[in-house]
Amino acid sequence: MMRKVACRLMRDEQAQATVEMAIVAPVLLVLALITYNLMVFLAASARFDRVAPDIVIAHAASPSGEAGDLEGGVADIVRSKLEAAMEGYDLEVEVSREDSAEGAGTAVLSLVGTTVTYRCSFRMKPWPQGFSIAGVSMGAPVELTHARLVTIDPWRPGVVM
Repeated sequence: MMRKVACRLMRDEQAQATVEMAIVAPVLLVLALITYNLMVFLAASARFDRVAPDIVIAHAASPSGEAGDLEGGVADIVRSKLEAAMEGYDLEVEVSREDSAEGAGTAVLSLVGTTVTYRCSFRMKPWPQGFSIAGVSMGAPVELTHARLVTIDPWRPGVVM
């Protein structure tokens, strides 16, 4: 009789690890995905921070073309070069140009070139995106963004302020 009770108790304890693993495995999987996405984002941010000032200096400090093309054309060139430099990552790159308003009020100083700030930014959607199981969407609902401001002086080409 005692032997039957002991065998029954041992059978109940043998499945405990399986149940614990079934509960812990999804949590570990989610933590692994979060860690992976964070590492990819940090690597992309580091590369973007190194590449963005070099591309802005190369293409915006002394742009080629006529004065009419400078407003939007340089930002498009910088954006396309950034996209080419960040080719291994799934990113959406945006570049905007902002002229500083210093000295814009007087007629004499409006002829003098002012500093120009380029805001280079990217958005990254974490992996997996658009993944569904049995009609339930499993993708991450957020986008990670990173921006780098690069200010250049038209009178000193190659100098980032």
